[in-house]
Amino acid sequence: MRRGRRIAVDVGDARIGVASCDPDGVLATPVETVPGRDVPAAHRRLRQIVAEYEPIEVVVGLPRSLSGREGPAATKVRAFAREMAKGIAPVPVRLVDERMTTVTATHGLRASGVKAKKGRSVIDQAAAVVILQNALESERVSGRPPGEGVEAII
Repeated sequence: MRRGRRIAVDVGDARIGVASCDPDGVLATPVETVPGRDVPAAHRRLRQIVAEYEPIEVVVGLPRSLSGREGPAATKVRAFAREMAKGIAPVPVRLVDERMTTVTATHGLRASGVKAKKGRSVIDQAAAVVILQNALESERVSGRPPGEGVEAII
């Protein structure tokens, strides 16, 4: 397992959840929810977060259907990740499968007593935490960085 902090990003149309982990890759925690409707502003804020946290990589959740197919949402996320990779180079960006992360995050929040209305403001952060935990576990098991790398096309 590589040592170093990672950042996870759960990209949505309205909001972008952000999570980070400790340098040992043990515990993923929520960072913030970035408004997603103004994409240039969202990229600016994400670049600030990356500069502040100095991660060894950023993992972005790639939405796929349960069958593994990629639809329009995945196309949008791939474009978002390419733009992000360009803006934070040389920090690598990796796409990781995010199937069921929002469902898992929602169930966890409900189980801990978070109400639906309040939950909307933190659900994206919780999903980013799940994405990061899954990515860390994947690396621990395989010994390789999770998911697929994103080229920073300049």
